[in-house]
Amino acid sequence: MNKIKSEIIWPDMQVEIDPDSYSSVVEMFEQAFLTYPENTAYVGLGGSLTYTEVDRLSRDFAAVLQSRLGVQKGDRIALMAPNILAFPVAMLGIIRAGGVQVNVNPMYTPHELEHQLNDAGAEIIVIFGGSTPTLAEVVENTPIKTVITVDLGDATPTDIPSPAVDERLKDTLRFATLLDEGEELDFTPPAITGDDLLFLQYTGGTTGLSKAAVLSHRNLVANAEQTKAALPEAMRHGEEVVVTPLPLYHIFALMVNLITYSSIGAKNYLVANPRDPQQLIAAYRDSGFTVSTAVNTLISGLISHPEFKDVDFSNYRAMIGGGAPVQEAVSNRWKDVTGHHVLEGYGMSETSPVLTLNPMGQDTFSAAVGYALPSTDIILLDEDDNRVAEGEAGEICAKGPQVMSGYWNRPEETASNFTKDGYFRTGDIGVRDENGLIKIVDRKKDMVLVSGFNVYPNEIEAHVAILDEVAEVAAVGVPDEKTGEAIRLFLSVTEGSDLTSEQVIELKRNALSQWT
Repeated sequence: MNKIKSEIIWPDMQVEIDPDSYSSVVEMFEQAFLTYPENTAYVGLGGSLTYTEVDRLSRDFAAVLQSRLGVQKGDRIALMAPNILAFPVAMLGIIRAGGVQVNVNPMYTPHELEHQLNDAGAEIIVIFGGSTPTLAEVVENTPIKTVITVDLGDATPTDIPSPAVDERLKDTLRFATLLDEGEELDFTPPAITGDDLLFLQYTGGTTGLSKAAVLSHRNLVANAEQTKAALPEAMRHGEEVVVTPLPLYHIFALMVNLITYSSIGAKNYLVANPRDPQQLIAAYRDSGFTVSTAVNTLISGLISHPEFKDVDFSNYRAMIGGGAPVQEAVSNRWKDVTGHHVLEGYGMSETSPVLTLNPMGQDTFSAAVGYALPSTDIILLDEDDNRVAEGEAGEICAKGPQVMSGYWNRPEETASNFTKDGYFRTGDIGVRDENGLIKIVDRKKDMVLVSGFNVYPNEIEAHVAILDEVAEVAAVGVPDEKTGEAIRLFLSVTEGSDLTSEQVIELKRNALSQWT
């Protein structure tokens, strides 16, 4: 048993978790099926599913994969769907059959989809009908042999109008039909261990073609247990009501909302299209929610919605922010309504994803991403891999049971992204104070060198975002004859704003160094 002691952690929190407390993510769910059989597990378009119903339907899909399609342990199966009730059923069917789920963004371009399917070697794809035109463009250039299509109302008794399957795709199978067939098929659960591969989670590909983080059952069990240990006040077994507007193909929502909260019998409201303001606000207004996860822009849009005032916060426990920095102005506005700041966390696909999290009950905005989770060791290194002094900036490097084993079929990139003593290099620059609180300064590659000074775009963005007239802001580096590089700001202002560039420049001049 591998227990790693956290280097620094906030008071009253257990500093170790047991990453082997469950043998697999499958066992986590099977325990939830036994413990909370009649609890509502998921609510979405077309109705809801209890834990017993999810157990039965996912078992039926696993039986089809195993008996009809010949899926063996370790086979990669792509899942390309929005947050609909078929998603958790399909996911659990895939992993109960021993398959490795390849999470695919339904908004991918044909080029992106072709690369990912080829890289993963997936021969089966479970795909939302609305995404089939993308697949049809490239399917002949991929290993895909079986296409299973899902509709909005699948796994429910409701018939919801859904996009038609692209007619260029021949011999597709319908998910709903396969569920019916699975009832009559035998299923033999394969032996799954913590070391077995669970997900291929593709990164954003900001440095070129996207690559897959290899995540095991043990990685996800560990991160779920770490998250539960970090947020005990928001982990009441069988009582939490979770709103899930972030896509489940993204590891943040997949691990926190789907895996962690399902393991404690929570009711999960799945938002199929968070870009639809009415669908989004309805999930918060009608659910009596206690917990949610979101990114900064979504939280900002939610607060600005005219019906936000109708949301009932009497049961509210926590809003967990991740995926991008939470801006102080947004967190302050959230606190004005709920009485609590957004709980910002930090991590990435390669770390399942959470590495750090702020504690609940903060009175002020910390501008930090929190403390290392239990069993997580974080160090900060300079360019020569020397540990930096307290309060100095360095690359955040992490070791823990949630950290991936490497990149799929990329041994050289795997080696270059780990230190000699096994710490994963995040590529993010951070500082840590005397209490262990970690603040992200910027991405290593986003740092801009102005007249020899290191300038971090995040710092500039945070200052400008204070202005009420600013809806969104982005700072980037551009070539400059005088200083080598310079900062260029891009702003989106609120409707009716008369904010001028001169006002923004004056704010920057008063708050930040000149670097010249």
